Amino acid sequence: MEFSELIKTATVESVLLSCAGLPPVRGTLCITSHHLLLSSCPGGDGQPGTVELWLLIRNVDAVEKRVQNLGWYQPPRTNDSPRDTRLAGSSGTITLRCKDLKVLQLEIPGMEECLNIASSIEALSSVDSVMMMYPFFYRPQDLRLEEGWHLFPLEQYFQQIAAQTSQWRLSDLNRDFTTCPTYPADVIVPAAVSDDTLRRAARFRQGGRFPVLSYYHPRNGTVMLRSSQPLTGPNRKRCPEDEVLLGTVLDEGERGFIIDTRSAQAAKQARMTGGGTEPKSSYPQWKRLHRPLERGRPLQESFIKLVEACNDASLSMDRWLSRLESCRWLSHVKAALSTACLAAQCLDREEASVLVHGAEGTDTTLLVTALAQVILDPGCRTVVGFQGLLEREWIEAGHPFHLRCARSAYSHARLKQEAPLFLLFLDCVWQLSRQFPFSLEFGESLLLTLFDNAYASDYGTFLCNNEKERCLCKVKENTHSLWAWLNQPEEKKKYLNPLYSHNPLVIWPSVEPQSIQLWQGLFFRWIRPSQYLDEARAEMQRLVEGNEAPAKESAGSRLSRSLSDPAARTENER
Repeated sequence: MEFSELIKTATVESVLLSCAGLPPVRGTLCITSHHLLLSSCPGGDGQPGTVELWLLIRNVDAVEKRVQNLGWYQPPRTNDSPRDTRLAGSSGTITLRCKDLKVLQLEIPGMEECLNIASSIEALSSVDSVMMMYPFFYRPQDLRLEEGWHLFPLEQYFQQIAAQTSQWRLSDLNRDFTTCPTYPADVIVPAAVSDDTLRRAARFRQGGRFPVLSYYHPRNGTVMLRSSQPLTGPNRKRCPEDEVLLGTVLDEGERGFIIDTRSAQAAKQARMTGGGTEPKSSYPQWKRLHRPLERGRPLQESFIKLVEACNDASLSMDRWLSRLESCRWLSHVKAALSTACLAAQCLDREEASVLVHGAEGTDTTLLVTALAQVILDPGCRTVVGFQGLLEREWIEAGHPFHLRCARSAYSHARLKQEAPLFLLFLDCVWQLSRQFPFSLEFGESLLLTLFDNAYASDYGTFLCNNEKERCLCKVKENTHSLWAWLNQPEEKKKYLNPLYSHNPLVIWPSVEPQSIQLWQGLFFRWIRPSQYLDEARAEMQRLVEGNEAPAKESAGSRLSRSLSDPAARTENER
């Protein structure tokens, strides 16, 4: 397929671009294979110079078009001229609703040009072949292809664990991806369990996702594992190797908890179709806890309803609050944080190991294990540590980004496998950063950048659904890493929290309704101007860079006092 075949009209003059919060701009619109560009020529009479729109077409979620025909007219005729009837004029308006929730409007002169532009954008934004996406063509001058791809090897994470215990080993049994197509080549497993036993246990778990180590708690040696559901089925099948694997994790007399992210009823129904849960008789040391978390269609529809409510400027306060409650997004945030807190509590306070799984083990499972680590581990609350967490617990762990982030909140396409699990995770991390404003080294801008890049990116980090697919597409050989760009000194500075102070303690968030707030920085990002917030952040950054410690403390204390919820204080402040 050639991109040129999808572009019906490449250039249109005198196009008017409108976007909330910005003055309209008239200029020349151009369509390339991956971008939509608009340039306004420098003009006299005080007109602004060149203004460019540089929109990645992959970022377009929905294209809406409206064509106006202004009728016909007859020009004046002389005695000898034939009757002449002409089209008075026609124009069209294209509304582009983007995956990052931005809304753009293009007024295009000419009905045919408008329809052609809309058709071209729809076709280009729907290209689904990974190797035809922009990261495979993007070549910035200041980055090398190999940069950033090997910043967070699992070997490095394993060495931190090996320095504290010899009970775990790094296994490469999945190096050819035949044991589990959605796991990485290397996994951390109990040292006492052989690879052959692991392969047999994998056949008892959906998709081959046998229990592997997610987190080792250095304070007491407990661990958090993750997997998919066991394939017990209606006949309650058993797997001795799986029982040995989980039994090895616990010493005699110890207990562990299995946190199932499905309801008890959903788990029971799964048994009728070949799935199920770990029976108490076969896993006597493990206690099962059900904490249902939505995924798939219900979560996507919640996201869509929330964005619709945020964009409806006609709502009264009562109506707005009713819409906010009915979309249930904040309920999903609360449920995710509560379940992550439960996992963290089992590890830190109960001193008991935890296994987390739902059905496939690629969605809500990863949401819980990643969130629990942000709560427990101060290392995961630094910029580099957080990137390593995302690499380990989302990307390498097999969250299907290509499927889940194919569409955002505006798409008119029928929902397939889209679901904003990663956005829900970022929202939960934002809640933590709001309640503990000194404990995370990064700020909201990093979370927004990650959201944008998960849905449409110049970089290959979030491409494909798992490591096997990335190897087949040679993503690491042919695209740039997002981490390489984010970790450039000048770029990294933009994402730092100027109030950050290392907090070695566990941060226990409040999940009371009054403590969970709407992430306005994301959902109102393109609706409500953020000029004053941006200026305040810049001023705080300036004070910190100027080594004005008293000013930093003053800014921090003022921010802390502005957070009326007692839960919004750090552990140290308590």
